[in-house]
Amino acid sequence: MSHGRLTLPERELTYRFSRSSGPGGQHVNTSDTRVELIWSLADTTVLSRTQKDLAAERLRSRLVDGTITVVSSSYRSQHRNREAAKVRLEELVARAIVPPRPRRATRPTRGSVERRLDGKRRRSETKRSRSGQDWS
Repeated sequence: MSHGRLTLPERELTYRFSRSSGPGGQHVNTSDTRVELIWSLADTTVLSRTQKDLAAERLRSRLVDGTITVVSSSYRSQHRNREAAKVRLEELVARAIVPPRPRRATRPTRGSVERRLDGKRRRSETKRSRSGQDWS
């Protein structure tokens, strides 16, 4: 399922850089290529009130004080990690704000009705057999 591309304005994004783990030789010890992208759901101007509520509900496990943090350290270049983090954040938010599809009411199938009633009959029989009285 494809989600509409959401673009978050650069002014709402905060980047933090640190040294990345993993391979890279001597270069890796001196450059801050790991990117942490921080975005505030509460303060954004891009989403409507409804979208913010929906995103807050669906992303509640990722939210810390109303902000979402995405980390990228897959690439050896800070620029590519910034891009990767931004794309991941935008996809995450885009998936979270897709409105739920309304449930279409349908009639229960004959089989499901029969199974339910059969179960009720069996349960009734079980309970009836427990009492010392004969109800028939």
